[in-house]
Amino acid sequence: MGMTIVEKILAQHAGIDIVTPGQLVEAKVDLVLANDITAPIAIREFRSAGAQKVFDREKIVLVPDHFAPNKDIASAEQCRIMREFALEQNLTYYFEIGEMGIEHALLPEKGLVVPGDIVIGADSHTCTYGALGAFATGVGSTDVAAAMITGQAWFKVPETIQFIYKGKLQPWVSGKDLILYAIGDIGVEGARYKAMEFSGDAIDALSVEGRLTMANMAIEAGGKCGIFHPDAKILAYVRERSGRSFSVLESDPDAQCAGVRHYDVSAIEAQVSFPHSPANTRPISAVGTVPINQSVIGSCTNGRIEDLRIAAQVLKGRSVAKGVRLIVIPATQAIYQQALKEGLLEIFLEARAVVSTPTCGPCLGGHMGILARGETAIATTNRNFVGRMGHPESKVFLSNPAIAAASAVLGRIGSPDEL
Repeated sequence: MGMTIVEKILAQHAGIDIVTPGQLVEAKVDLVLANDITAPIAIREFRSAGAQKVFDREKIVLVPDHFAPNKDIASAEQCRIMREFALEQNLTYYFEIGEMGIEHALLPEKGLVVPGDIVIGADSHTCTYGALGAFATGVGSTDVAAAMITGQAWFKVPETIQFIYKGKLQPWVSGKDLILYAIGDIGVEGARYKAMEFSGDAIDALSVEGRLTMANMAIEAGGKCGIFHPDAKILAYVRERSGRSFSVLESDPDAQCAGVRHYDVSAIEAQVSFPHSPANTRPISAVGTVPINQSVIGSCTNGRIEDLRIAAQVLKGRSVAKGVRLIVIPATQAIYQQALKEGLLEIFLEARAVVSTPTCGPCLGGHMGILARGETAIATTNRNFVGRMGHPESKVFLSNPAIAAASAVLGRIGSPDEL
């Protein structure tokens, strides 16, 4: 019997020929990631275990991005702990202000992840790297501490659900809409501890950025990971950024799956997730009249250059509605520079938006856009739980960048077609 791509990756890293769903394996990891919220806990546990040195200084990545630039004394202390540990351990990959970015946009950009890797990170959206054909998943800070010491982690081999997308995308529809549609279809627990494997001719036509967005939100359906087979686009993207060797794996035709979902993307409109769940989706045509106070374009989900280009296309020659705050956050320093070169930042500023340095910022209710009681935001972020972006009586709606940009101009949730 054949194996899925996830099963093959886990088997290779565990040093065994075959694995099956439900099996517990101990596997070598290629990369261990933590941020300014989770790294200090991992560092404390690392020291509590009596460890002196990390297993490999080139396989640990620390990125202060959630509350950085430091928003207060507490966040400054968190970042200081990371910085001192990175210097002490002589870590190759410590990215701070001036060269940092939102971790899940930064690592692919830097060429730190290649197909066939196992990546664990003390952040749930570590599943982003599945877009590159890696098995990537979020873990706790104590698991990160153990991996920093041993270079290994244990996993229960997940079952796989296939999501097959066929057809041609409608205008203003993107990878964000494809994953929101799937989450709306199966629910936030529909893929609990399962690998979400994405394929189909619509996926083949999707950009690398669109695939990163989809993999990023696999966790919002409960997925252990989201994963794509590495095609020519992925291989070109990786080889341009990384000199590491890697193996290209694909699921066998006779691999067993826990289920298959088929979607015709030509019938999928731009999606909006209503509060307070990513699964509470509606097509843009069924949203109705929802006034907004704030629009956020950015995050590890939709802060890449493709996202900023789309937002700028909608905003060019237009202005943000009176009473609406538009916050644009390029996901990395390189994306910020590219947007500057292309004149996108000028378009945003002329539209009366504010442009931030790379940070997670408002996505987790950190800073740079906290909502007050009763306020409503539309955001290209990945979660809209109660109080996610600020006051527990605020509301967050999720969308793609085109919808978020058009909504900022309209003063209510709407489509670029209305402009």
